[in-house]
Amino acid sequence: MPRLRQVRRADATPEIRQMYDLLFGDRDPVDEPGTETGTPGNWWTVFAIVPDVFAHAVAGFRLYRSSRRKLDPKLRELGQIRAGWARGSQFVFSQHCKAARSVGLSEAQVEAIPAWSTADCFSPEERTVLAYTDALVQDGGRVPDALFDRLKSSLSDEEILELTYVTMTYELHATMCRALRLEFDDVDERVVEVPAPTEAANVDVMRSVGRSEDAE
Repeated sequence: MPRLRQVRRADATPEIRQMYDLLFGDRDPVDEPGTETGTPGNWWTVFAIVPDVFAHAVAGFRLYRSSRRKLDPKLRELGQIRAGWARGSQFVFSQHCKAARSVGLSEAQVEAIPAWSTADCFSPEERTVLAYTDALVQDGGRVPDALFDRLKSSLSDEEILELTYVTMTYELHATMCRALRLEFDDVDERVVEVPAPTEAANVDVMRSVGRSEDAE
């Protein structure tokens, strides 16, 4: 379950109820979760806690899909999908696998995202965008001059700003989904201590080792 409360249809603002209608029909998404893409849908119900934050996020979705964007949608999706992978968000990565296919990225390219640097299915421009994304997300914006020069050799200043903004927006969403355990990021921490055997079991193991050594 998400770490924050969810907003039921009856408690949502009129604007948020309109989005609920689009995504969930006439269901209450808290009591009857699920979207057409197979997600629980609790990103929406949790963000609805703060309506103007909800509105700001939705405006961001509209912004990157706007016809005013100069950036090639394929390059945009490369930034989004790789940001999801690099930040370890199952939700962002999974959703943008689908989005990447919808704008024309091949199945081979989608499958190669986790190890893109060893793949031969990306163009030089696409590889530069992926390397730039890694510098943004994994290296906290430490972009080497040589990499940025390569980026500027194929993209305009406007395209680079759009790419940077959209990629970092999805780094934000990936991080928030993990922190709040939203959607497919509602998973337990995997890196934990594995309990050692009990003291009695340890004694039995040592006795077995001792008997084995005596037999030799």
